[in-house]
Amino acid sequence: MTAFTIQDVARRSGLTEPTLRYYEDVGLIGPVDRDESSGHRRYHERDLDELQALACLRAVGMSIEDMRTYQSNRTRGPAAAAEQRDLLLRHADRVEAEIAAQHARLAYLREKAALWDAREKGDAEAEAEATRRSLDAARRLEVAR
Repeated sequence: MTAFTIQDVARRSGLTEPTLRYYEDVGLIGPVDRDESSGHRRYHERDLDELQALACLRAVGMSIEDMRTYQSNRTRGPAAAAEQRDLLLRHADRVEAEIAAQHARLAYLREKAALWDAREKGDAEAEAEATRRSLDAARRLEVAR
């Protein structure tokens, strides 16, 4: 059975060594096997599979508690399918809301830039229109917070 060092696993998973140790400490993975002579962690393919899933969940902003639930549901298999789906859809909704908020921020910045562009050009009509649009964008920004 191939064993990987913590450095190997960090490179393969994209998780830092401190994160790998933390995930073991909080029970998301492991306990990880240890080399008998050195005491260093030795990871196996099954560990890599789990860590890659956790790296993806971390990348989408899932909390440690929800990652723990996800891992528990994985081991339960089909019996936890509905719970697993609901957990993932809740996070998808959160990400979708974050995207909408980012779009509102982007629209506000673009409208304010257009306003200042009109001012630079001395175009009063374009400035008035850009002012109206930037106020609309500011209202959407307040809703997105």
